[in-house]
Amino acid sequence: MPILRSSLVSSNSSGSDISVIPIMTFSNETVSSQKSSTSLAEKNGYQDSVYLNAANIFQGIHNEKPQDKILVKYGNGPLPPLPDFKDEHFQRLSYELAFSALKYQDVLENILIDSGIYPIQSISDELTSLVVVMLYDLQDRKFEARCNIDDDEPIPEVQEVERYLCSFKTKLAAALARCRIKHDALSIEHILPETIRRQEQRASVLPLYAWANTLKASLEEIHSSLQKEGFTQVESISNFGGYSYCLDMHCEDVLIFPSFLKEHLLTLELFTNQKLLFQDKSRSLAVHSVKALLNMDDDILVAHMGSWLTVAHMSALTNQQTSKVFVCGVKSTAKEAELKSLFAQMECKNIELIREDFANIEPTDNKLQKVKVILLLPRCSGLGVSNPIEFILNEHEDAELLRDLSQGSVAEDKLNMLAQQQFEELTHAMQFTKAQAVVYCTCSVYPEENEVVVNKALTSGAEGTKAQPYKLCPPVLPLCCKSEINSSEANFFKQEPSDISNGCFIAVLTRERDPSESVSVKDVLARAAAKGLLEGIDLAKPPKKEEKKKKKQKVTQPKAASKEAVIQSKIQEFLNREMKSTTVSPDSSVSNITTTVSQTVSQTNGSIVLKKTAKPHSNPSLPVMAKNSLTSSMQKAFERQRNIRKSKPEDRVMILKPVEIVLPPVMMPYFNPQGNKSEISSNHYYYRWVGAKRGMVSPSTSKKLIKSKEPSSASPAKHAHPWL
Repeated sequence: MPILRSSLVSSNSSGSDISVIPIMTFSNETVSSQKSSTSLAEKNGYQDSVYLNAANIFQGIHNEKPQDKILVKYGNGPLPPLPDFKDEHFQRLSYELAFSALKYQDVLENILIDSGIYPIQSISDELTSLVVVMLYDLQDRKFEARCNIDDDEPIPEVQEVERYLCSFKTKLAAALARCRIKHDALSIEHILPETIRRQEQRASVLPLYAWANTLKASLEEIHSSLQKEGFTQVESISNFGGYSYCLDMHCEDVLIFPSFLKEHLLTLELFTNQKLLFQDKSRSLAVHSVKALLNMDDDILVAHMGSWLTVAHMSALTNQQTSKVFVCGVKSTAKEAELKSLFAQMECKNIELIREDFANIEPTDNKLQKVKVILLLPRCSGLGVSNPIEFILNEHEDAELLRDLSQGSVAEDKLNMLAQQQFEELTHAMQFTKAQAVVYCTCSVYPEENEVVVNKALTSGAEGTKAQPYKLCPPVLPLCCKSEINSSEANFFKQEPSDISNGCFIAVLTRERDPSESVSVKDVLARAAAKGLLEGIDLAKPPKKEEKKKKKQKVTQPKAASKEAVIQSKIQEFLNREMKSTTVSPDSSVSNITTTVSQTVSQTNGSIVLKKTAKPHSNPSLPVMAKNSLTSSMQKAFERQRNIRKSKPEDRVMILKPVEIVLPPVMMPYFNPQGNKSEISSNHYYYRWVGAKRGMVSPSTSKKLIKSKEPSSASPAKHAHPWL
């Protein structure tokens, strides 16, 4: 590193201004400008309130060291009163500045000690967090003073720290240069662990995911609006260029945009009117996993009130009239009013907020008896997240997540604590006896928080002895790459952190089906309707007689009916019509079948004669059959079936489709006058049964029997097996 050493000597010997050594800064000029929301114009500095808010965040998440290794004291007293966050952009700047100072905490502390300006006599320990935060920003601006800052409310503490640091900027720059030489680093970012650098690289190119609020606009309308704004739909992320976007492969209502378009996208009417909303893809994957398990009128329980975006997305994918989305942990009245206002703007009408925490809710709670699926998004280490600032702001996660991400790992004791909490929440969800499925989702890369927790819960017997046990269900999402296919072999859905998405883990637990329970046609149709499989099916109008009967019944029924009852009645009406149209009368079936079977075929001068009461030739060598024995046995069989139907009125008649059955050839024995032995006729006859118009299986009404002589020996293969 000869260039660095010569610059260092020049700086120390001549005492020249720090501008002589411009390369001695934290800033890595090779990093893309898309790395964060901080633009080049913002290199001039921030408003005083941003520094103070960042210092407050840093005070709560900075790494505490053992007593014998403490170099810089941060104090325990409170910082000056904090101004409220003006907007999301102001909040994001504060978190980014605090996170940057946290990543370089050790380096910044060494610079303060090595420069000789610490301890600071004129500044209390309570303001040390503000000193560290402002020192990071000062070196990032190459130790240039702030300029063109429109600060309406100057804060005295910020002004004092800034004057102190600027008075020692030459010493601070020299200490920074020695630190870089010590680590043989081209830039200060190369001092960071490899895991942190990879995470920063992924965050710089990570695309934007936005889900469509179909309660306010259809996907077709959204695509049309984007095209009017000059956007072009491409096949995949690899085809991005300019104003482009593509559809997600796992979630049909999720759109993907290049990261550098965020500021422009936020100005579009689609985003200002909440028709498109940015959110991490892992939450959309969890929500779509729940949707795949729902029937039309099932309720959902969201165990944690994390992001209101997740709840709104869940509501948008469900039926607003027949399903409810319950959300736990909304404790304050002010928070409840704020959320209700947000959901009203989103046109979400089926969300109900619950004050209690999920762990304190009884599984037998009356209002939760229709809950069939529980969505569990427990607190996790979050090491699969590449852009932690966006994740914290959108998902309302704890800022302590930044502490672990700044180190690239999680302490073992904290990991064990998180795993225990996740296990307790998952087993509590399994105790809801009416629930049929649990969707468990984390953003962790540790098996201790993923597979280990799920497998431990499955073997714990938390469901109890009376309820059906849970089992792992294969992923209900599309598998789009080799890694997803490999993880699905263990019935898990996993996405590793990459340049196109954050890490994600999803496990779907479903109850084993009770073998004594049968699935009714109504349940099948309800599930099909919930998945949109019945769209486009025209339910024919019922006959006039049925309409008259229904009108009479409506007179006696109460007029007030809920929307849910209307939908259920439509399904029941469809089933009744289908069952009436396909109901088989036992008596008529017996008579038809016995009449047909009693007909025999005789051969007279090469022609076929059908006789209803034909008797076989008397031949003592042939076996004797009792009269009407076949008919009586078939009548007994149908009588038994009638009794079974009467004893089990809840059984349903399966809807049969018209079929045509060709029976194998019937070879009629005949008497040989030249001998006593019976022989087989060389003429074969085929009997064809066709389905009736309304689904009953009965003989053809036009021709009871269709004759077809066996082909001649000249073409034996022409009709070898005509019944196949």
